[in-house]
Amino acid sequence: MSRAKQISSELTPLSAPERRATTGLAVIFAMRMLGLFMILPVFALYAHDLAGATPLLVGLAIGAYGLTQALLQIPFGLLSDRIGRKPVIYGGLVIFAVGSVIAAMADSISGVIIGRALQGSGAIAAATIALAADLTRESVRTRAMAAIGISVALSFAVALVAGPLLGEMIGVSGIFWLTAGFALLGMLVLASVVPDPDRSTVHRDAQTVLDQVSGVLHNTTLLRLDLGIFLLHLTMVSLFVVLPLSLTSAGLPAAEHWKLYLPVVLMAIVLMVPFIIVAERAGKVRAVLIGAAMALSAAMLGFVVLDAGVWTALVLLTAMFTVFNLLEAILPSLVSKAASAGAKGTAMGVFSSAQFFGAFLGGLLGGLAHEQFGPDAVFLLGAAAAAVWLGVVATLRPPSNLATHVLPVGTLPAGDVQSMRERLLAIPGVEEAVIALDEGVAYLKVDNRELDWARLEAVSVGP
Repeated sequence: MSRAKQISSELTPLSAPERRATTGLAVIFAMRMLGLFMILPVFALYAHDLAGATPLLVGLAIGAYGLTQALLQIPFGLLSDRIGRKPVIYGGLVIFAVGSVIAAMADSISGVIIGRALQGSGAIAAATIALAADLTRESVRTRAMAAIGISVALSFAVALVAGPLLGEMIGVSGIFWLTAGFALLGMLVLASVVPDPDRSTVHRDAQTVLDQVSGVLHNTTLLRLDLGIFLLHLTMVSLFVVLPLSLTSAGLPAAEHWKLYLPVVLMAIVLMVPFIIVAERAGKVRAVLIGAAMALSAAMLGFVVLDAGVWTALVLLTAMFTVFNLLEAILPSLVSKAASAGAKGTAMGVFSSAQFFGAFLGGLLGGLAHEQFGPDAVFLLGAAAAAVWLGVVATLRPPSNLATHVLPVGTLPAGDVQSMRERLLAIPGVEEAVIALDEGVAYLKVDNRELDWARLEAVSVGP
């Protein structure tokens, strides 16, 4: 394959069914995450109206979804291999809707905790990604997954702005009712927009494979990256246990919190771009990660040592959300590079579970710190978590800049697998090769600067 042809392949447009699938699944993903996130900037302000509310239980209500999401997303993904993607997604959306209704009708903090835990139990992320893989070709799959990932990032930004506005208009209960409506709308989109796959199969670049989990957990680079996303979400969710209260105390009415969040999220999106360029193109990943950890820790400390004013909060939150957006972009990319050939899906599954466990512990520990020691303790908790990440990233050896390539090899007799693998490894630039007989593809880790595309084309049975 010539380099020009390889680039042309990378720019292959999505077909109409692939566009429908990607758009529909991105909408489902975004609506579900929007429902989970919109509660973050408002719940601490309205929780005092609930019977039995304490700072600890408020934090638990905020983070409860993370525990059930972390525990169930991989099992639900594996279940979708057996009974089909859409049944699992429908079931997850029903559970999510039920949890939202329970939280909406709750008059006690325990009822909201149960509802939030059920929301997380509708853990459809892995099944949704698997369905996206079923409905897209290898040549366009990365872009389809990126579109879904962008939809999640945008839902978080929208939630920060919409949450305070909706909290004032319809209250927290109304937000939960709206979230239940999102789940029903998601089922409608799944039925009417997302095509049915011709067949479902395991895609090792997108799904967790059980026999690969042990290898992923023994990869020290991946474990450091998992710890990074864990601590990042612990810090971010713990922040929202007290941030709405702190903004109100600083003189910003609850209904106007969106006026702060809007410029913060917009500036953070712009500010992260130069750092991504430095990390990816200039090869300064480790330096950028160290700087991000230092900035996150300093920003959390700033809430303790600086004057508690709105302008101070604007600056500190802009720094925090710049770091958050930056790490949300860089860390998955590093996971993809650090995972061995054919294990990317498993590595990302473990990474995602670590993220949700971090959200759960962020709510729980943030609530505990708030109850026992006051709001400043929550900010110190986040600063300490960022400092731990700084210590970890200081010892991180960034993975080699190898790309993942999926090569169609067709139907091979089992006895030919080893010879095919040796043939692939003999091609300059191919560093790793795993043949997946059930998928009819070879998963490669390649150095694009050295790869002999013509020789690789000679092996491929694809277009």
